[in-house]
Amino acid sequence: MISTIEAISSLDQAVPTPNHGLPDEVFYYISRTTPLINVDLLVRDPQRGVLLSWRDDPFCGAGWHVPGGVIRYKEKIETRIQQVACNELGAGSVVCDLIPQAVNEIIVDPKRDRAHFISMLYYCKVGVGYQIDNGKLAPNEPGYLMWHLHCPDDLLSWHEMYRPYIEHKKE
Repeated sequence: MISTIEAISSLDQAVPTPNHGLPDEVFYYISRTTPLINVDLLVRDPQRGVLLSWRDDPFCGAGWHVPGGVIRYKEKIETRIQQVACNELGAGSVVCDLIPQAVNEIIVDPKRDRAHFISMLYYCKVGVGYQIDNGKLAPNEPGYLMWHLHCPDDLLSWHEMYRPYIEHKKE
C-alpha cells in the first residue's frame, strides 16, 4: 500500500504548477475534500440586461447561469474575474466592483465531486463596443451567451440565489 507521503509526492510531481490549473482527476479529488472558492460575474448593461451563458453538464444540469470560475492557487480574485471575462465572455476585460455583492455557500447533496462551493458575486460591466460572439454555437449549446432583460425561467438551480440580483436594475 502506498503511503500518504508517497501519494502527495506523486501529486506534487504530476502537478508542478497548480496555479496554471489542475488535471481533471486531481481537481475532482480536491473538490471531494475541500470547498472550492469561485467568482461569479453579474454583467449588466442598462439597455441589454444581464449577460448569461448556457450550461449543460453532469454537475449542474442544463440552463442559464452567471459566468464564473474557480480561483486557482495563488491567483488574485481580480485576475480570475478578468480570466472569466476573457474565457467565457470573449471580452478583453471587464470593469468591476471588487467588493462582492453576495457571498454564498453551496452544498449539493448527495453529489461527491464539485459539491461544495463558496461563491462570490461581483457586479461587472463590459466595454461600450462589446458584442457577443457565439461563433457557430447554437442556442442551448454550452457557452452560448445571451443578454436577458428579465431572469429566465430556466436559470440553473444552483444560481437561483442570484435571481434577485438579476432582476434588480443596478446602474
